[in-house]
Formats: sequence, C-alpha cells, structure tokens
Amino acid sequence: MVSYYEGHSEYPPAAMLPKLAKLLNVTTDELLGLKPIKKTQQPDTRLQRRFQQIEKLPNKEKRQLVQVIDTYLKAAQISESPISN
Repeated sequence: MVSYYEGHSEYPPAAMLPKLAKLLNVTTDELLGLKPIKKTQQPDTRLQRRFQQIEKLPNKEKRQLVQVIDTYLKAAQISESPISN
C-alpha cells in the first residue's frame, strides 16, 4: 500500500472500489461516474466540501491524508462490521 501512495497514482486500486462504494453508500458504477448518483441519496455536504478542499492540496499532502483516512477506516472495521480486504 505504501508503494501505491509513493507511486503518485491518482486512482485507488480496483479492489478498493467496492469498499469505497459501500462506505459512501453508492454503487461502483456511480462511484466511477458511469451512472448518475441516485437523487434519493442525500450526500453529506460538509464531507463533500472537505473533499473538494483536499483535491486542491499538493500530491504529498493528499497522500498523507489518504493514509490517515485508511488507518482510521481500518481501525473502525475492527470494532464494527468488518469489510473484507
């Protein structure tokens, strides 16, 4: 995983897409932009604003934030319903 972030890739590994979709309560097609997000889903606007701000950061800072988020999500999976890796 470390080599992935150090490789300056802008996209998550394909195996991570189903997990991200589940966490964000969208389908993988919606996550990839292949289908529009259903209007019944109410996005968290605070979270969206933060993601927009993160997108403006330099790559190094974005990678660091992703590592922090990954660490938090991994810890949360242990105490809640696990998402298989």
